[in-house]
Amino acid sequence: MSAGVQPALRRAATTTRGPGRRPGRGRRFDWLPYALVTPLVVFIIGLALFPAGVTLVEAFFRVQPLNPPDTFTGLQNFAHIFQDDTIVSSIENTAYYAVIGIVLSTGLGILMAVTLQRPFRGRAVLIAVLILPWALPGVVEGIIWSGIWDSNTGLLNSVLASLHLLSHYQVFLGRNHLVTILVIEIVQVWQMTPLSTLLVLAALQNIPGDLYEAAHIDGASGWTAFTRITLPLARPGIAIAIVQAVVATLNVFDQPYVLNGAASTGASVMEQTYFVSFQNLDFGEGYALSLLITVVTIIASLAVVKLVYRSVKY
Repeated sequence: MSAGVQPALRRAATTTRGPGRRPGRGRRFDWLPYALVTPLVVFIIGLALFPAGVTLVEAFFRVQPLNPPDTFTGLQNFAHIFQDDTIVSSIENTAYYAVIGIVLSTGLGILMAVTLQRPFRGRAVLIAVLILPWALPGVVEGIIWSGIWDSNTGLLNSVLASLHLLSHYQVFLGRNHLVTILVIEIVQVWQMTPLSTLLVLAALQNIPGDLYEAAHIDGASGWTAFTRITLPLARPGIAIAIVQAVVATLNVFDQPYVLNGAASTGASVMEQTYFVSFQNLDFGEGYALSLLITVVTIIASLAVVKLVYRSVKY
């Protein structure tokens, strides 16, 4: 074999083995990916999985710091939940929040996403402005809207009075149960709708324009194209939008607490969890209430995914 061929064969063998590998040795274990992921894993375990495990166990115990020791009570904490009229009222309020919030935020999200589907001048600016309500913390939104709904100096009362639509300022919060629910829900829908819009809009961007052109050539109306093309192909985004609305409405706390305080007329389940745990110092019942709302949230989310989500192939 010539002297020029042998070096070429050695280089080919080295290339086949891969850079940095020697004959007879295994691949070196790379610790870097695990080192980078470890802080996140510790964070999730410490702030999510461990508290969830504690909640799952302590929900079946009587945990009262002022009345030790902790004792196993089985389902007694859950029985007390449904015997407490205040908590039952908060469950009803949360059900209202969920139904109204999911329907309005998803419906408005679809409408706004369809409006933003096609490019137009100022579209990017409009989307940036649209994100602001979702980006604001719930407490900040509650404070902003409390200035609108205020019965003494509220912006809404002032505008309606200046237009001679009101003879005197009205009390919107706390006066009537249904009105209080609707007022608080308007604030929450204002916060949730931008995210629903972006999720549905992301799904709409994946729909090929050829489908709409073919439908137009075939004489399909705009409504037919919407119901036969847009909605079916946007179902993955719509499903995710509904799931985030389910999670947000069933676990709402900031807006009802800031707008309505501790009044039972608009209190949510999460508010009652806070009151039971940190005001009544009955952590066992608080754990049970947290576990209950967590299970309901998981079941509702899975039901939405099962009924609405469909894998789309273009």
